[in-house]
Amino acid sequence: MPRPSFAYLEPSEWEIKISAADALASACRLCPRACGVNRHSGQTGFCGATNAMKISSIFPHFGEEPPLCGTGGSGTIFFSHCTLGCCFCQNYQLSDNGIGDTYTVSDLALKMLDVMARGCHNINLVTATHYLPWMLRALQSAAEQGLEIPLVYNCGGYESLETIDILKGIVDIWLPDMKYGSNKKADLYSGASNYVEVNRAAIAAMMKQCGPLKVDKNGIGYRGVIIRHLVLPNQVEESLSLVEYLTNHFDPDDCILSLMAQYTPLHRALDFPELSRKLTQEEYRVVYERCLKIGFDGFYQNLESMDDGFVIDFTKRKAEELR
Repeated sequence: MPRPSFAYLEPSEWEIKISAADALASACRLCPRACGVNRHSGQTGFCGATNAMKISSIFPHFGEEPPLCGTGGSGTIFFSHCTLGCCFCQNYQLSDNGIGDTYTVSDLALKMLDVMARGCHNINLVTATHYLPWMLRALQSAAEQGLEIPLVYNCGGYESLETIDILKGIVDIWLPDMKYGSNKKADLYSGASNYVEVNRAAIAAMMKQCGPLKVDKNGIGYRGVIIRHLVLPNQVEESLSLVEYLTNHFDPDDCILSLMAQYTPLHRALDFPELSRKLTQEEYRVVYERCLKIGFDGFYQNLESMDDGFVIDFTKRKAEELR
């Protein structure tokens, strides 16, 4: 497997990137909400995060897409808090409730090295954008100590172009969501009235950086983009409009789509009658067949075998469990 992108960065390049991240955090523009608070002094904006990294869990994850999990698992680091406010978030214990332990830069660097030592195929950062300056310092420290596995950036797809540019030459595999086909639903369910424009620009930039997914001889991913979309109940037209957009803007041969059926009505989803039930087989089938007809390569779930195994109880998973 090729060396990860960040392994080639010179100290001066790290300095430039970290300085740029610091500048974004000083009057916060780390995400598109651009709250303007001084994160370095501990002020909080929409996400609720301070200048101290909070992490809930670090473990080899076998529930991600096959090229990420392989035989050793994806070394997944779940950060607390989030830049989105999805009413149906299955990780709401982290995103809204802020469950997690405080980590220093050196703490996180050592955990990244531990993930590699345990045989995980990658470092999988889940919702890390609001901790970008501190995460980058940890990654640089880990790289200087020999970290040599790819970096996966697992996010809700609500990312600023400035942040994506900083992460150029650092992220090996982008794993963004495309949640919505319209801003009306994005605003209603995630409180992000500009999600569609931001998301589409972000994914275009990610595709330009890393291109189609590439795997090694063992089928393990080492570079590229995988776009996730969770089909929601009573929202088939949203999904189809999103698939239509991808069809018109990307070559299906270059676009790897992960179409998910694992929706479970959690958190504040019960406040919305249309989201208060699980997905039906027919709803998923309509979107799945459209994707197949267009020719999207990717990953598809079997709704008949879906259970609650995709829902993690973070009150029972502690960050210290990976020892």
